This record gives sequence, structure tokens and C-alpha cells, in this order.
Amino acid sequence: MFKDWQQMEKSLSGDLRSLRAGAPEVMKGFGALAQAALKADALEGRTKELIALAIAVATRCDGAIAFHAEAALKRGASRAEVLETMGMAIYMGAGPNVLAAAEALEAFDQFAKHDAAKAT
Repeated sequence: MFKDWQQMEKSLSGDLRSLRAGAPEVMKGFGALAQAALKADALEGRTKELIALAIAVATRCDGAIAFHAEAALKRGASRAEVLETMGMAIYMGAGPNVLAAAEALEAFDQFAKHDAAKAT
């Protein structure tokens, strides 16, 4: 295992709460932007989260990988869809994205394993 993605997400969530408290207007605006971008229209939420995960890989942002891997899972993305999405991220970002794609897949798998364990 490269990283503990669930722990990273929990740690970042606390930091984001502090940021929201310290910059409420900015974060309120960011939240509105996120809601507008994620609203299902021509693309449903699952596809939008897969796009966000690919962009997270392309920008090599661990925090975004963690959040969007979990969000893709919660919106019904399959492992096969994540793998195909990682293929596009690798294609668009070349070699460095291969490593970030492996991390995104690991994050997705960790969240799926955690959800499966919770369901039993």
C-alpha cells in the first residue's frame, strides 16, 4: 500500500473545516461552484466524478484523488470504469500520470474494501 487514503481524507476534512471557518465567503463560493459543476445534466454524477478523478491524477493532487475516488465509488463507478478513466488520464498526461493513476486505483480499492466491510 502506498498511502492510507481514508486517513488522508479524514485529515484533509478537518483542515477543510478550519479553512471554511477562516474563509467562509470564499469557501461558500467554492461550495456553490462544486454544486453547480456536479449537478446532473448532460452528464450524470458518476461520469463527472470520473472526470474529476482523471483531472486529480493529471494534476497529481493526492487530496483530490482521495476525495474523488471515494465520490466515484459512492456514485456507482465500477473498478473497470476507474481503470478506463485512468487510461485516459495516462494518455493525456504521459508517464508521470502512470504513478498517480496507480495511486488513484489504490484509493478507489481501499474505499471499496472499507464500504464492503461496513456492509457486512
